[in-house]
Order: sequence, then structure tokens, then C-alpha cells
Amino acid sequence: MKKNIYIIGSGFSALAASCYLAQKGHQVTVFEKNATIGGRARQLKKNNFTFDIGPTWYWMPDVFERFFEDFGKKPSDYYELIKLSPAYKVYFGVNNFITIADNLPEIIKTFESIEKGSGKVLEQFMTEAQSNYDIAIKDLVYRPGVSPLELITTQTAMKVGQFFSNISKEVKKRFTNDKLIQILEFPVLFLGAKPSDTPAFYSFMNFADFGMGTWHPKNGMYSVILAMESLAKELGVAFKTNANVDKILVKDQKAIGLRINGKEEYCDLVLSGADYHHTETLLDVKDRAYSESYWEKKTFAPSSLLFYVGFDKKIENVEHHTLFFDVSFKDHAEAIYDNPGWPKEPLFYASFPSKTDDSAAPSGNEAGIFLIPLAPGIEDTPEIRETYFNIIMTRFETITEQKVKNNIIFKESFCVNDFIKDYNSYKGNAYGMANTLLQTAFLRPKLKSKKVKSLFFTGQLTVPGPGVPPSLISGKLVAELIEKQD
Repeated sequence: MKKNIYIIGSGFSALAASCYLAQKGHQVTVFEKNATIGGRARQLKKNNFTFDIGPTWYWMPDVFERFFEDFGKKPSDYYELIKLSPAYKVYFGVNNFITIADNLPEIIKTFESIEKGSGKVLEQFMTEAQSNYDIAIKDLVYRPGVSPLELITTQTAMKVGQFFSNISKEVKKRFTNDKLIQILEFPVLFLGAKPSDTPAFYSFMNFADFGMGTWHPKNGMYSVILAMESLAKELGVAFKTNANVDKILVKDQKAIGLRINGKEEYCDLVLSGADYHHTETLLDVKDRAYSESYWEKKTFAPSSLLFYVGFDKKIENVEHHTLFFDVSFKDHAEAIYDNPGWPKEPLFYASFPSKTDDSAAPSGNEAGIFLIPLAPGIEDTPEIRETYFNIIMTRFETITEQKVKNNIIFKESFCVNDFIKDYNSYKGNAYGMANTLLQTAFLRPKLKSKKVKSLFFTGQLTVPGPGVPPSLISGKLVAELIEKQD
């Protein structure tokens, strides 16, 4: 039976779901509270500079290919992909860095040159990581998190020990060099938890990194959003921006519509790609599946302090993606997860898309995006932001051995308060709910409301979890669930 479906939000998961539902013949309308679509993946344009506000890493290209294949399309029908070479650079101090190549054989050589014998060990580790990738990304993550039985397969039974060990432990078993350990622990940060709290099975992220490479869509990650919007429109999806949903209308325990900008609009089914916690606040308390105490007890992925900076010269000694691990990884992680507060010495990441893409900055200039991971819910003021900008820019100048502060044309910032204001994000988190052992698959908030019929959810707080590729998958999962169960 074809339905009139309303979707709240227009991030990756909502866009994916809209395409799948429209493909099945449903009438689909997407409502976005902001002026432009994209959710956390919007774009900032200023003084002829262009910045991705949210995601800047394009990993797991096979997931994007699989999405477009479902509609008889290819990513190249909509955007051009550039493989970054090198993939990224990691600084550990002044003139102390490791450059990660764009292919595994070269990365193996790099490891071997730093720690004798580690090349062969890395090769073995990556074979296991690829096996995990094949099981997880090609199978398990495409299951809807309805039952624990989804995790039980012949293949996972052979790897059950990896669900009760952790990434940190498994990496340190194999490698002794601190720099190599940090590089191998880094990819799981995309899952939103400490490596010591992330099951060893998630080593598939290392294969995503070393085995599949790091890519850049020409004109930025927003090109992917525009591609999905274009596909959705081809399929008949309607979009309405500046459309703030302030209530989910429920009658006889069934979702029957939305109140948008104060006006009631009626439909057959509601799907929310907005923040899960926020979406439930649009319901009466009796209709909410999860209490405030439930959310309080959950481990959320970090928030971020981001700076979008225009420089009037080219920046030297950096790659498109550059990580700064010159201070204690452990201390910064504790400031996010164990004793939430502003880190005394923050790790940070910098992206310079104009190194790869001329569209990001005027000729001779550089666009820089700087990110500090933070505990969600911490105090956010203009003064704190400025203090931390100065901290990281001073270190940036020292470590990369160049002066850049006087070459700043402008800077814009985005932090906890903005994540709350723009995305209704729970405590201002940036990446959703962390993928810890007790927050995996069927243990995450459900795609289908347990209390209200015809109400569904998608995105980073439900299955499969945080990140752009999982968001695309989440959209597919919820669309399939809608087809099967409602």
C-alpha cells in the first residue's frame, strides 16, 4: 500500500531513506528546519572560500557505490572522486611526523622502517581487519537491529572473542611503537568511543583506512548531499526548507502528521532523521520509548570545536588531512569520556581541502578546517573558543615551522551550542551515540517506535551507528522495515 510519508531532517540517513521509499512508490516529503538541506553536512561559503561544515573524510567508497547501485546509478553520475595521495599526515612533534600513503604496500614499508618486524605484523593484522570488514560492512550492518540473533552467524561465531576484547588491547599486543599504536587506534575514533572501549571486531575500520584509502569528492562532501538530493528529486521526493517541526501528531497511538511552523499537516507515516532524543521530545511523555535517564546513561560520541579559516597564502608542511598527536592521547580521551571538561592540551585535526580542490579557496589562498574533539554538554562560550583557537594555532605554527596567524583573513567557529541550535543535537554531540559493546546493533535505540505506530527513526543514534557510510545504511534499513512492518 502506497503511503504519504513525512521525513523530519535532511541529513545523509534521511536522504537515503527518502530515495528508497520514493523508489517503492510512496509519496515522500522531507522537512528541514534550516535554510539548506544536508543536516550536519551543510556547507559554509564566505569570501569565495567553501568549507564543509561537518564531515570531511570520505571513507568506505564501496558503501556509496552500493547505495547508488540500488537505483541503477554510480557516484560518478553525480560527482568526481579524487583519491588522496598521501592519505593523511600525522604529527607527533616538530619535524616528527608519519605520512600515510595511499596504498597498503607502502604503508607496510613505513611501519617496517619505524619498528623492525612490524611490516609483516601489519600485513597479518590487515588480513584479519579485511575479514572483519567483509563480515561487518557487507553483511552485519545491513541488518535492522531488531534481534540479537542478527549477530549470530557462522562467521561471527568464529570471532566471538573479538567482541569481548578491545581495539587498544589487540593493537598493543602486536605493536610496541607508540606512534604506530596511535595511528592504528585513530580510525575507531570515528565510532565515537575510546579504543579501549571499542570491541576488537571493529578493526574493520583499519581496513577502511589502509585498505581502501581516503577520498575527496570534488567541491567537497556537500557534493554527495547534492547528489542524493538530485536522485531523490528524480524519484519524486519533495523538499521543504525553513520547515521547523515542533510536534509529532499522534491519535490512538498512531502518528498521523506533523506540526510544522505552527501549522498541522497530515500524513500516513512519520520518519525522523533528526536527533532521536529531540524527536521523542516532540511526542507527549506517554508516547516516548526512552526516558531522560536512559539517554543520560548512554555513551555519546564527542562534540567538536570547529574553526573554518581563510588564509591569504598557501600553508606549507601539511597535507589535505593532517592530524596533530603531539600531546597525550590518553589525557585528551579522559577529558572527553571519563572526566568531561575542556582538555588542557588538546589533540586536533586540520583539513586543507584547497590542497586538492581549487574550488575551496581563491587562487594563492588556503581554506583550513580545524577540529578539536570535546565532551558533549560542556560549557561553550566565545571566550573559551578564542582561547582554544590560540592554543592550537600557536602549536600549529611551532610544529609545522611557519607563521600563519597574521595571514588569517577570517575565521568562523562552530561548537556545542551550535550543534544544539542548528541540529537539536543531544548535549551538542557531533557524531551520535558511540559504538561500544553495550551500544551495538540490537542494543541501540530502535528504528521503529515501540509505543507509536507509523513512527520510525533513522540516523546516528540508531543502527548501525555513527559516520556517513553507516548513515546511508541506516536510511536503507528503515525503508526496508517500513516496507515489511507497517
